[in-house]
Amino acid sequence: MIERPYQAILVSAADGVATLTLNRPERRNAIGPTMMNELLYALEDATADESVRSIVLTGAGKTFCAGGDFAEMAGGGGQSALPPKGGFEDLLLAIVHATKPIIARVNGHAMGGGLGLVAACTFAVASRDAKLGTPEVEVGLFPFMIYAVLERVMPRRRLVEMMLFGEKLTADEAVGLGLLSIAVPAEDLDGVVAGYAKQIASKSPSTLRLGLEALRDVDELRMREKLPILAERLARCLGTEDAREGLMAFLEKRQPKWTGR
Repeated sequence: MIERPYQAILVSAADGVATLTLNRPERRNAIGPTMMNELLYALEDATADESVRSIVLTGAGKTFCAGGDFAEMAGGGGQSALPPKGGFEDLLLAIVHATKPIIARVNGHAMGGGLGLVAACTFAVASRDAKLGTPEVEVGLFPFMIYAVLERVMPRRRLVEMMLFGEKLTADEAVGLGLLSIAVPAEDLDGVVAGYAKQIASKSPSTLRLGLEALRDVDELRMREKLPILAERLARCLGTEDAREGLMAFLEKRQPKWTGR
């Protein structure tokens, strides 16, 4: 794996597994432009490395990913040391269309954009005490972008209910809805993830690549048509007074006052 000046993620590789760790535990691994950009580089590098057979995506500390970084959305934000490669839309496409299996190691809560990362991965193994959900509506936003990946794995009616209510699912509920592959006790998480990686390593790399390329190619048109529309709707929502109020209320730790504008 190529060494790069990452600021928001950690990257390591051993025994054919590249591990990409969201590394902002003080922000509950909230995802912003810097992290998105760095993940795109790391995924590209892992794909190009012939010694890497599978990729594990996880979070540092007790949270997988709390979702979008509202502080950055409200005007703050870091600056990546790497040239821009893309944003969240590009990241979701890179994960969904990966030609090496990606295992989400869900070590803790996965909310909003973090849940989108989980849904985009090939497999998702979670600690049983993790919660997964779409709380965006509580701050005047809607999970526009991640709808494109969530609908691939969840029944539509249940998905819409979760998004409109801002619901948080238990890991066992998420397994029942197809959002997770399996939920296990926290102490078993690493062993189960290693088991997935071992299964992948025992198969032909070219066969897995051709299979994943085939899945990508038959899904590509639908995904590519939907994401730009959803990105435009997200931008429209972010421009509303309610979205600004919701984000400020979150940062100021108070209840939002909705105006409907």
